Amino acid sequence: MQQRILVVDDESVVRQVVVASLERAGLFATAAAGAEEALAMLQHGPACDVVMSDIMMPGTDGLALLDQVARDFPETPVVLFTALHDLHIATDAFRRGAFDYLLKPFQRKDLIATAERALEHARRQRQSLLYRQNLEDAVAERTQRLRTAMVDLERSYDVTLEAMGDALDLRDEETEGHSKRVTAYTIALARAAGVGADALKVIARGAFLHDIGKIATPDAILLKPGRLTDEEMAVMREHCERGYQIVRKIPFLAEAAEIVYSHQEKYDGTGYPRGLRGAEIPLGARIFAIADTLDAMTSDRPYRKGSSFADAIREIDRCSGKQFDPVVVEAFLALPRELWSSLRSEVDKNCHCGELLQKAAA
Repeated sequence: MQQRILVVDDESVVRQVVVASLERAGLFATAAAGAEEALAMLQHGPACDVVMSDIMMPGTDGLALLDQVARDFPETPVVLFTALHDLHIATDAFRRGAFDYLLKPFQRKDLIATAERALEHARRQRQSLLYRQNLEDAVAERTQRLRTAMVDLERSYDVTLEAMGDALDLRDEETEGHSKRVTAYTIALARAAGVGADALKVIARGAFLHDIGKIATPDAILLKPGRLTDEEMAVMREHCERGYQIVRKIPFLAEAAEIVYSHQEKYDGTGYPRGLRGAEIPLGARIFAIADTLDAMTSDRPYRKGSSFADAIREIDRCSGKQFDPVVVEAFLALPRELWSSLRSEVDKNCHCGELLQKAAA
């Protein structure tokens, strides 16, 4: 497409001479009798690539036109010309963004050379703008593709987690659904405790996989209906470290593995496997401990009937500072009591692990 030069001068003869000189050099030019007419042409088309304007004009002068063009059409270079040999005016013109400055009467060759340089500058400006736009579009497209890939990857993670949880449920039917319920409770409590979105996903995954180490526990111990001996209890307690060793090898679960490792620790240091105390226990594990106790107490077992949520909440409050982090207990007690029975009903209606983790990410 041929580039167009807009010549602005209140003197008709000057306009005609400049336009004719440009066209004889093979450049396409059009003219305006003043700044107002020039701005109207720029705003309503056809598009002009370069503006060449006199400075001294009645009404809006060339410097004011320069300011307007610089504001509304920043990609359009402006060349100013005047009969006044005033260094201050020239300096002011360049300071305000003029591409070049010509003194009248100017030589035809100087006019043509200046116009060609301005057109080349305009062409490069357009190319640069187009390049930036294309680059921004490419970055936006690739960013969207990356986001889609990350969503797909997260879904594959969720499928992996659910498969691992299902494998445990198949071995221990007595606690079927426990991992999902305790994950839902953990998410709700972590939010109340002010946990951020990224950490919340880690905690949710750790909560769901907390008992995965029991896959390595012998059936004779895991499925034993009666009380475990001290030796059997020692083997059962190995599930924390066994689970940690399984989960930590999976890159996206490396952080969650710390919760798996620490989920049986107690705030006062009497837990296992490492006897961690207070803030030594990862926050996710401290939150999980309350959720785990809540579900364990309110779930039926062959040897006992589950307690009410009210009784479980009182017991958790009683053990604040001993088994549980008092700050987390405070956040737990501030939540409405009916939340827990509502979450239990929701999870027991065949809620999937993926749904729980999506809620953690929301």
